[in-house]
Amino acid sequence: MKNYEILMIVPRYESTNKKRYNYFFPIGLGYIVAVLKKAGYSVDCLNLNHEKGASEEIIKNYLDKKEYNFVCTGNNALGYKITRKIINSARAHKSNPKIILGGPLITSEPDLIFKDLRPDFGVIGEGEGTIVEILEYLKKNKPLKEVRGLMYWEDDKAILTEKRVSLNIDSIPFPDFDALGFKEYLDNSAPNYSYMHSVFDNPRTYYIVGSRSCPFQCTFCWHYDNKYRQRSIDNIMKELEERVKRYRINRIYILDECFSIDKKRLVEFCKRISKLKKEISWELRWINSSKVSDVDEDILRMLKESGCDIISYGFESYSLIILKGMKKMITPEQIDNAIKKTYNAKIAIQGNFIFGDIAETKETAYETLNYWKENCEGQPYLAFIMPFPNSEIYRSCLERGIIKDKLEFIKNLEGEFIMKMTDKMTDEEFNQLKEDILKALAKYNRIVKPISIKKIKGKRYELEVKCPYCNQIIEYRNFLIKSKLYYLLYVMCKDCSKKFHIGNSLTVFLYKNYDKAKKLRTMKDKVAGYIRKMKQ
Repeated sequence: MKNYEILMIVPRYESTNKKRYNYFFPIGLGYIVAVLKKAGYSVDCLNLNHEKGASEEIIKNYLDKKEYNFVCTGNNALGYKITRKIINSARAHKSNPKIILGGPLITSEPDLIFKDLRPDFGVIGEGEGTIVEILEYLKKNKPLKEVRGLMYWEDDKAILTEKRVSLNIDSIPFPDFDALGFKEYLDNSAPNYSYMHSVFDNPRTYYIVGSRSCPFQCTFCWHYDNKYRQRSIDNIMKELEERVKRYRINRIYILDECFSIDKKRLVEFCKRISKLKKEISWELRWINSSKVSDVDEDILRMLKESGCDIISYGFESYSLIILKGMKKMITPEQIDNAIKKTYNAKIAIQGNFIFGDIAETKETAYETLNYWKENCEGQPYLAFIMPFPNSEIYRSCLERGIIKDKLEFIKNLEGEFIMKMTDKMTDEEFNQLKEDILKALAKYNRIVKPISIKKIKGKRYELEVKCPYCNQIIEYRNFLIKSKLYYLLYVMCKDCSKKFHIGNSLTVFLYKNYDKAKKLRTMKDKVAGYIRKMKQ
């Protein structure tokens, strides 16, 4: 039998018909492409983020060029709408390819999503073993019920097979990023796409996972497989040594949820990354994820010396009541210690305080907000908790009737999603909290106008800025600014590592005058709504 032809489609991660390079590169899909190729299959890739035009038309044109047996895609819980477009576009094509869907979107609610989107096959959980077995079993006409971690149709009935055993992640081939357009992604990156990029004139970020699942069970999070597994440092470094040199990477982003949990392993990584830095002729920095209970001055010093300039923390709340309810296994005192010592080490803090937990009260919310105002210098972000499908708080919302229709909820789960999940606050108190958080962000997040701004080429600019924290004059180059009339940039100081915003006169005025800006936004939304009605 002729070998299968497979098309992997990377979904757009923002609703736009324009090319876009400001997104987290899809590691999971890279792993799937790698295992398919290792198994001998022919795989082409279409990254919709790198294409111009409507997704449906792009997919149709791509399928017109070559006949594929299978179209594969995957997405997280926020990607329902684009995933539906991809599946419907592939299904409508005359070539009639079989469709395979994986990722957290279907894994978190397999029966619901499989029956709604109706792919031919659903990969539930880790997909590297499942997807290869699907193809081999189909080729040999073997019974699909023997493939673990699979959903398929039998006489128009959805069948879910047994759960797949967890993989030894050191045995998986490194993700194939080339096929997904990684070089194009790097070459079009801009320093102002993220504050973490801003320290480089030409940022080139490599994303990597050093473990799977998590040893903790926070109520707002969900993992299909609760078996926490770490890659060996040898395996991680083998990937990094190859990729850093191949792509001239200057920023490594480790996406583990708690990379610091094993101190001995962390020390070994710092030694190995320091050695790698000596083997290249350019600067290399990295981002570490740490648990606040693991922070001490010696660890911070070691991280800083090895090139770690940003630490990601899971703060979530400053109320002990809420932290216990979330099963966070940390204390407010540990949060305070981590923030202050990280500031002193001149390492940037990445993290959130999230409001609106199912146990949130007016008192617990303002305990967190007031701590943030008094101690955090606008560094951690403020947001609202999201009930991701199959998380404990999601199930609580279903039981209490707050989420009335699971499918409708998932369809609309995107962007800055805010939903009142606590019954310990009135609607008025909750709405006031939202208002007070926006006011706090406007007041305590610092914003400055550039001392100078100069066009380099096209829409690329260089800026000179005085840091509002350390007062050092900092130069930023190669920033992509679409209009000098209105721009807002989020950067990290190259000296003190504090984060702040840069804007022009209009942006600074609107940022510092929240109430007036809110009225303008409301007026703008009303005008836009009126125009939409006129066009209908």
